[in-house]
Amino acid sequence: MLKVIPIFAQAGISGFESPAAQYRELGLDLDELLIEHPTATFIGQAQGDSMTGVGIFDGDLLIVDRAAMPTPLDVVVANLNGAFVCKLFDRKASALLSPGSGQQPYQLAEGDWFEEEGIVMRSVRMHRYVRQLARCLR
Repeated sequence: MLKVIPIFAQAGISGFESPAAQYRELGLDLDELLIEHPTATFIGQAQGDSMTGVGIFDGDLLIVDRAAMPTPLDVVVANLNGAFVCKLFDRKASALLSPGSGQQPYQLAEGDWFEEEGIVMRSVRMHRYVRQLARCLR
Protein backbone atom coordinates (compact mmCIF):
# COMPACT_ATOMS: atom_id res chain seq x y z
CA MET A 1 0.00 0.00 0.00
CA LEU A 2 1.43 3.34 -1.01
CA LYS A 3 1.11 6.55 0.92
CA VAL A 4 0.09 9.54 -1.14
CA ILE A 5 1.05 13.11 -0.43
CA PRO A 6 -1.23 15.35 -2.51
CA ILE A 7 1.30 17.75 -4.01
CA PHE A 8 0.46 19.53 -7.20
CA ALA A 9 3.74 20.23 -8.93
CA GLN A 10 4.20 23.66 -10.42
CA ALA A 11 6.44 24.59 -13.27
CA GLY A 12 7.80 27.67 -11.50
CA ILE A 13 9.78 27.66 -8.29
CA SER A 14 8.54 30.91 -6.74
CA GLY A 15 5.63 30.55 -4.37
CA PHE A 16 6.02 26.80 -4.01
CA GLU A 17 4.66 25.92 -0.64
CA SER A 18 6.38 23.42 1.60
CA PRO A 19 5.05 19.92 0.83
CA ALA A 20 4.79 19.27 4.55
CA ALA A 21 2.20 22.05 4.95
CA GLN A 22 -0.47 19.93 3.25
CA TYR A 23 0.84 16.55 4.25
CA ARG A 24 -1.66 13.87 4.85
CA GLU A 25 -1.57 10.22 4.13
CA LEU A 26 -4.05 8.49 1.91
CA GLY A 27 -4.08 4.77 1.48
CA LEU A 28 -3.66 3.96 -2.16
CA ASP A 29 -2.96 0.65 -3.77
CA LEU A 30 -1.71 0.98 -7.34
CA ASP A 31 -3.22 -2.37 -8.25
CA GLU A 32 -6.66 -1.13 -7.18
CA LEU A 33 -6.14 2.17 -8.97
CA LEU A 34 -4.99 0.71 -12.27
CA ILE A 35 -6.68 -2.70 -12.49
CA GLU A 36 -10.43 -3.17 -12.45
CA HIS A 37 -10.59 -6.91 -13.16
CA PRO A 38 -7.44 -8.54 -11.74
CA THR A 39 -8.17 -12.04 -12.97
CA ALA A 40 -8.86 -10.79 -16.49
CA THR A 41 -5.97 -8.35 -16.81
CA PHE A 42 -2.54 -8.69 -18.37
CA ILE A 43 0.32 -6.30 -18.97
CA GLY A 44 2.03 -5.81 -22.31
CA GLN A 45 4.63 -3.44 -23.62
CA ALA A 46 4.08 -1.09 -26.55
CA GLN A 47 6.52 -1.21 -29.44
CA GLY A 48 6.66 1.41 -32.14
CA ASP A 49 5.21 4.86 -32.61
CA SER A 50 1.86 4.22 -34.28
CA MET A 51 -0.16 5.07 -31.16
CA THR A 52 1.47 8.32 -30.11
CA GLY A 53 -1.73 10.16 -31.08
CA VAL A 54 -3.46 8.66 -28.05
CA GLY A 55 -0.46 9.04 -25.73
CA ILE A 56 1.00 5.54 -26.04
CA PHE A 57 4.72 5.58 -26.78
CA ASP A 58 7.36 2.97 -27.50
CA GLY A 59 8.19 1.11 -24.28
CA ASP A 60 5.03 2.08 -22.38
CA LEU A 61 3.35 -0.60 -20.33
CA LEU A 62 -0.18 -1.43 -21.40
CA ILE A 63 -2.70 -2.62 -18.86
CA VAL A 64 -5.10 -4.73 -20.88
CA ASP A 65 -8.47 -5.83 -19.54
CA ARG A 66 -10.25 -8.79 -21.11
CA ALA A 67 -13.42 -8.23 -19.08
CA ALA A 68 -13.93 -4.53 -19.84
CA MET A 69 -17.13 -3.50 -21.59
CA PRO A 70 -16.34 -2.54 -25.17
CA THR A 71 -17.19 0.88 -26.51
CA PRO A 72 -17.42 1.85 -30.18
CA LEU A 73 -13.85 3.21 -30.22
CA ASP A 74 -11.38 1.49 -27.88
CA VAL A 75 -7.64 1.07 -27.86
CA VAL A 76 -7.23 -2.69 -28.06
CA VAL A 77 -4.56 -5.34 -28.17
CA ALA A 78 -5.47 -7.87 -30.80
CA ASN A 79 -4.09 -10.69 -32.85
CA LEU A 80 -4.18 -9.66 -36.49
CA ASN A 81 -3.12 -12.39 -38.90
CA GLY A 82 -0.77 -13.89 -36.30
CA ALA A 83 0.80 -10.66 -35.05
CA PHE A 84 -0.11 -8.79 -31.88
CA VAL A 85 -1.09 -5.22 -32.53
CA CYS A 86 -2.18 -2.30 -30.38
CA LYS A 87 -4.61 -0.11 -32.31
CA LEU A 88 -7.61 2.09 -31.95
CA PHE A 89 -10.49 -0.18 -32.99
CA ASP A 90 -13.41 1.43 -34.75
CA ARG A 91 -15.93 -1.34 -34.16
CA LYS A 92 -18.62 0.25 -36.32
CA ALA A 93 -16.38 0.49 -39.38
CA SER A 94 -14.34 -2.67 -38.53
CA ALA A 95 -11.18 -0.66 -38.96
CA LEU A 96 -7.92 -0.43 -37.03
CA LEU A 97 -6.58 3.08 -36.65
CA SER A 98 -3.07 4.30 -35.86
CA PRO A 99 -3.71 7.80 -34.55
CA GLY A 100 -0.97 10.29 -35.09
CA SER A 101 1.20 8.10 -37.26
CA GLY A 102 0.00 9.19 -40.67
CA GLN A 103 -0.83 5.58 -41.52
CA GLN A 104 -4.04 4.79 -43.33
CA PRO A 105 -6.72 2.89 -41.38
CA TYR A 106 -6.56 -0.86 -41.80
CA GLN A 107 -9.93 -2.13 -42.91
CA LEU A 108 -10.57 -5.65 -41.66
CA ALA A 109 -11.47 -7.94 -44.53
CA GLU A 110 -13.15 -11.32 -44.70
CA GLY A 111 -9.88 -13.26 -44.99
CA ASP A 112 -8.24 -11.57 -41.99
CA TRP A 113 -7.68 -13.48 -38.78
CA PHE A 114 -8.65 -10.98 -36.11
CA GLU A 115 -9.07 -11.75 -32.44
CA GLU A 116 -9.38 -9.03 -29.84
CA GLU A 117 -7.30 -9.91 -26.79
CA GLY A 118 -8.46 -7.06 -24.58
CA ILE A 119 -9.01 -3.37 -24.13
CA VAL A 120 -6.13 -1.12 -23.10
CA MET A 121 -7.40 0.54 -19.94
CA ARG A 122 -4.22 2.32 -18.88
CA SER A 123 -0.71 2.95 -20.10
CA VAL A 124 2.28 3.59 -17.90
CA ARG A 125 5.36 5.43 -19.14
CA MET A 126 8.63 4.03 -17.89
CA HIS A 127 11.09 6.89 -17.45
CA ARG A 128 13.92 4.68 -16.28
CA TYR A 129 15.09 1.23 -17.17
CA VAL A 130 13.72 -1.39 -14.78
CA ARG A 131 15.72 -4.60 -14.74
CA GLN A 132 12.91 -6.61 -13.17
CA LEU A 133 10.55 -5.57 -15.96
CA ALA A 134 13.07 -6.51 -18.63
CA ARG A 135 13.40 -9.94 -17.01
CA CYS A 136 9.63 -10.43 -16.97
CA LEU A 137 9.16 -9.45 -20.61
CA ARG A 138 11.86 -11.71 -22.04
